[in-house]
Amino acid sequence: MSETAKGIVYASDIAFSPQVKAEQEKRGSRAGYQRMAESRDFDSSITPDIAAILAEADSFFMATASADGQPTIQHRGGPKGFLQVLDNKTLGFADYSGNRQYISVGNLAENPKAHLFIMNYARRKRLKIWCTARVVEDDSALIARLMPKDYSATPERAILFSITAWDRNCPQHIPLKFDAADVERGIMDLQRQIAALQEENAELRAFLEPRRPV
Repeated sequence: MSETAKGIVYASDIAFSPQVKAEQEKRGSRAGYQRMAESRDFDSSITPDIAAILAEADSFFMATASADGQPTIQHRGGPKGFLQVLDNKTLGFADYSGNRQYISVGNLAENPKAHLFIMNYARRKRLKIWCTARVVEDDSALIARLMPKDYSATPERAILFSITAWDRNCPQHIPLKFDAADVERGIMDLQRQIAALQEENAELRAFLEPRRPV
């Protein structure tokens, strides 16, 4: 938290506007969230556990809004870790060629505020990141640095996010889902174990089977 002319400002104020706080007060949750802000507020720096979540992410949702406040949300995907931690306050990724609507790029040109929503269904975790975004199209070295190795896509630009705050929600109501590749690896491991047990069982049967007289 930091001091301003208006007094103490908490990182969670980015989510809890005066109207949101009024709704919390009316519904009985404001005192609890105020205690949370005073003892364990939203963080604004990437910690090792958050970096680990990002390293596993192969998908995220990016929300932006136009100058007049019209919101949109777009999906971005790639290999695990394609949304990279550049420092403890900055994330970035290479934005690939897509359907050429350029809604997010247009929104960010007039309103830099963005929000990232990252799900990990296998671990039942969700991460919300409030940030400001900057589109970079004239830095080929940066774009190359952010482009995942051997990934089949054409990068058009880099998008960098300066983190304002993040929050990691509870796992309630998050369905447990697994990636197909992880499930396939698990099945292959089971198949190897079954094959080994079948071979061992056949050897035991052969050893225990009564010998026929010659």
